[in-house]
Amino acid sequence: QVQLVESGGGLVQAGSSLRLACAASGRISTTSVMGWFRQVPGKEREFVAYIAWRSDITSYADGVKGRFTISRDNAKNTVYLQVNSLKPEDTAVYYCATGRFLSSLGGQYDYWGQGTQVTVSS
Repeated sequence: QVQLVESGGGLVQAGSSLRLACAASGRISTTSVMGWFRQVPGKEREFVAYIAWRSDITSYADGVKGRFTISRDNAKNTVYLQVNSLKPEDTAVYYCATGRFLSSLGGQYDYWGQGTQVTVSS
């Protein structure tokens, strides 16, 4: 089992920045990747970014490239998502997830956090 706890969400104005964090605990050695997804009520969950635990491989959704940066601190078992130049359309609940395969598909992830709300006002 792996437990994930997100933090860092909030209510901000357009153009602002936030740093989301996802702290992992448990059998992390069984996982290979940490991903961030987001979901707006009534819409499908959307891939944001992922990072491999043990290499420099990262991937981003087209809509966040250049604005969002994913990073990790292996010593703390924590993955971060730096979100800059926020737009109202970035408003969503942001979830971190971990799994065994590098993938942008949520179904490929085995464990999920509870989510952190990001609200961007115009």
